[in-house]
Amino acid sequence: MLAPVSQPLTIRVSEAEAVSALFSRPEPSRACYVLAHGAGAGMNHPFMASMSAGLADRGIATLRYQFPFMERGSKRPDSPRVARTAVRAAIAMAASLMPDTPLFAGGKSFGGRMTSQAHAESALPQVRGLIFMGFPLHPAKQPSRERAEHLQQISCSMLFLQGTRDELADLALMRTVVERLGQQAVLQLFDDADHSFHVRARSGRTDKEVLDSMLDAIVAWITTH
Repeated sequence: MLAPVSQPLTIRVSEAEAVSALFSRPEPSRACYVLAHGAGAGMNHPFMASMSAGLADRGIATLRYQFPFMERGSKRPDSPRVARTAVRAAIAMAASLMPDTPLFAGGKSFGGRMTSQAHAESALPQVRGLIFMGFPLHPAKQPSRERAEHLQQISCSMLFLQGTRDELADLALMRTVVERLGQQAVLQLFDDADHSFHVRARSGRTDKEVLDSMLDAIVAWITTH
């Protein structure tokens, strides 16, 4: 399968604001993953680009998009209200682009959490499941489950991809969060990976091998849903 060229798009978030997006659609596509970036880097970050390319190789379309703060070049993330509005606009765009294709949503760190907040507030239309890459459970060195409380309001299936060295997600607390969600949630751990899914040389693996394992886990999970 030839890797598709990412198509630049514009998503209207409000009457006064629009954000950039990139749509990658392999043929055929089994599903579409609406992929939000983290607080520190936008949709063009190598991690985001690699995820999109790897999923395309596996028959999954992606829609990557910017949050308004990133579009403006600001380092301060949007308020949850603004971020949730952007999530909904991106989901609506994906649904219009691929109306007959199963939709999944989520993203890296901040992007995944804003997606889950939006879904908890009011179910995202046509979204069958949420996929989180490094769910930011708490600030570094401040273990807490407070950021996960809204997950109890979500009825769809959820996949959590977490590194065992993630400083923003104490492993014991993360296990508890997923256990409380019951059968609708799956926790996939990546040994020695940090919040950016980087592994140390002594782990015996490379970052690319971790990325490939993440991609395979996402596709396997999507296939069952």
